[in-house]
Amino acid sequence: MAKYVDGFVLVVPKNKVDEYKKMAGEGRDMWIKNGALEYFECIGEDLDPQEMGDEKTLTFTEMAKANPDEIVWFSFIVFESKKHRDEVNSKVMEEMKRLGEKYKDFSMPFDMKRMAYGGFEVAVEG
Repeated sequence: MAKYVDGFVLVVPKNKVDEYKKMAGEGRDMWIKNGALEYFECIGEDLDPQEMGDEKTLTFTEMAKANPDEIVWFSFIVFESKKHRDEVNSKVMEEMKRLGEKYKDFSMPFDMKRMAYGGFEVAVEG
């Protein structure tokens, strides 16, 4: 069965990593509870430039324009299909509205304007 993935690349200030992990854990719980198959939050570790023959690849650090005091995160949520993703995300948004009071003073521990997001159909799976 083909799957669908929502993917994210973002930068988190090093002094806000614990705050981001807490937020990500709550997000994981919410998406899994509402039907997502898997949820991953991955902190950049080996982001040094790599040589590919005669070519140097663009690093995530360069792509995200991360400063030395920031860490690149690569995150993704797995769904059965795009339709399933839309259904799950709709449930999550409704739950967030219901919990609005809990998050009324919440501010993101990263700059949303520097986050990249997209939905991807899985083309090869192993």
